[in-house]
Amino acid sequence: MTRVYVSIGSNIEREHNVRSSVHELEKLFSPLTLSSVYRSRAVGFEGEDFYNMVVGFDTTLSLDDIHDHLRRIERAHGRQRGMEKFSARSLDIDLLLYGDTVQHSASFDIPRSEIDQCAFVLLPLSEIAADLVHPEYGHTIGAMWQNFKCKDQAIEKIELEF
Repeated sequence: MTRVYVSIGSNIEREHNVRSSVHELEKLFSPLTLSSVYRSRAVGFEGEDFYNMVVGFDTTLSLDDIHDHLRRIERAHGRQRGMEKFSARSLDIDLLLYGDTVQHSASFDIPRSEIDQCAFVLLPLSEIAADLVHPEYGHTIGAMWQNFKCKDQAIEKIELEF
């Protein structure tokens, strides 16, 4: 079994898309560990605020198979790849961690670089995996959040029922 963490983000029909994507992940990878949901401002463009969260689960599936499932869920929620990097998203599911795997290639960025750059990724990840050691940096996720330099990134916990 491999422990996997993914981030979920949406700023188009965000309540529906976040809830629905969690239900889709639950069908495939139950049980899930869910962080709180956070609202954050759009970065790099003018747009609606995003809802973001992190989900953890165990699986025996390969990295490629998980990637395929995540892309299928995104497409089912209206996500079109190939759009501008900084633009509105119906659903964005990014693979953050796949066990201790380190793979930076054209296909995968594992562990995902946003982990230590974006409060909307690191804070929810630290909620559910504070004691997990980052496979490249050798620090726990909790310590990374405690030492995070950009805590001024506007992010607010919200209540969202699943």
